[in-house]
Amino acid sequence: MDRDAQIDWLIQELTTVRRALDEALQENTRLKERIHELECQQKKDSHNSGLPPSSDRFARRPRSGRERSGKRPGGQSGHQGRSLLQRHDPDQIVVHRPMQCEHCSCDLRLTPARPTARRQVLDLPSHPLQVTEHQVQQVACPECGALCRADFPVGVRAPVQYGPSLQALAVYLSQVQLLPYARVSQVLEDLFGHRLSVASIEGFVIRAHQSLEPVEEALKEALITQDVVNQDETGLYVQGKRHWVHVVSTPQLTHYAHHPKRGREALQAIGIASRLQGLSVHDGWSSYWAYGKGHALCNVHHLRELTFFAEEEHQLWASEMKVLLLLMRELVAQAKARGWNAFAEPMQVVLMEHYQQILEQGYQSVPAPPLARSGKRGKSKQHPARNLLDRLRIHADAVLAFVRDFRVPFDNNLAERDLRMLKVQQKISGCFRSVQGADAFCRLRSYVSTMRKQGHRLLTALETVLAGAPLFPSFS
Repeated sequence: MDRDAQIDWLIQELTTVRRALDEALQENTRLKERIHELECQQKKDSHNSGLPPSSDRFARRPRSGRERSGKRPGGQSGHQGRSLLQRHDPDQIVVHRPMQCEHCSCDLRLTPARPTARRQVLDLPSHPLQVTEHQVQQVACPECGALCRADFPVGVRAPVQYGPSLQALAVYLSQVQLLPYARVSQVLEDLFGHRLSVASIEGFVIRAHQSLEPVEEALKEALITQDVVNQDETGLYVQGKRHWVHVVSTPQLTHYAHHPKRGREALQAIGIASRLQGLSVHDGWSSYWAYGKGHALCNVHHLRELTFFAEEEHQLWASEMKVLLLLMRELVAQAKARGWNAFAEPMQVVLMEHYQQILEQGYQSVPAPPLARSGKRGKSKQHPARNLLDRLRIHADAVLAFVRDFRVPFDNNLAERDLRMLKVQQKISGCFRSVQGADAFCRLRSYVSTMRKQGHRLLTALETVLAGAPLFPSFS
């Protein structure tokens, strides 16, 4: 082989080696990024991400996001306690008097006595179900001889039936305390010595669902006109298929509805979010941005993500942003305690400038992704921290809505708390066997949650529902 041929061969081999080296370096970079991504996933739990506490790994105990108060556990000094007090109108009085003198054995049964002390015992009645028989009589008119017959009370329609109190208790146990129908029947038999059939309990639930239809319509109209509402959604299984429960709530009102879809189609069908006249607090789900006259994002989600970047990746800007958001929350709480409705404009400007400075610091420390190579479609994947920075910058008004208007909460915990019992129901029962059962559950839980928020006794309220004249909550 001559000299020129050897040089050409060496150049060709060198080119092949360089190409292979470039491919190996690219693959090595890709694998490093993948390893880093998997390590980050492994480090995430409920305190630094949106993962639920049930997904936390056993090998690690996550730290709570709450700051230590410095107080000892238990009742604090100066708190108003609750003691068991005697009642002035006991249902039964049992008198105990001495029958003979303990010194000389003299008979004291006819000797006048005077009360010296009293004690009360609060207990359940030992009597089983109370059976009330209604008898209708007829009377012959002495003037014309016509037979006049009395009428049964309203609601007494069958030869034998269950009263509204027992029906309300059955509905309460199944829809509020989430007991399956068979266990509700067993509980009632243990308590009252009478076993209700599963079909009877299901009938009570259906009757309550039908009775509450006008209440639900009034509740939806009331939520539409609220100045600030919280929204969220969670998965629900109906007949083995995934549905979504959407909640719209305030500190006084709650509405649940399920739908096979999660996005705009569901919100349009439910008919609350699509007609909102006030501000919506949510977690950033894209469908919520299309409705309402303003938006506020849940900052607890941001705190968790900032915690991850601060603790696991040691990013200074994340630590400073977390401190700033918590400081803002504390300042708002103090201002509310003084009776303020909002900060003065200069105060808002100072806080916003500090917020923007930390964002700029974050953009400098988290580089932008390289431009996509020619021939590749779409944008280059950027660092998750930069995604968070973009969200905090683009939606700054929604992030800091709680600073401008004190009616807006710092987070979306209200809606998340309202959804929590639905997840408990799913863990107990797995899924709903019928769409009608899911509809009834959502409507009844809407009513129960609203009445509980407003301080009503649930059993009393459910009695009015089963009697056919439901007690309406306050919508003012």
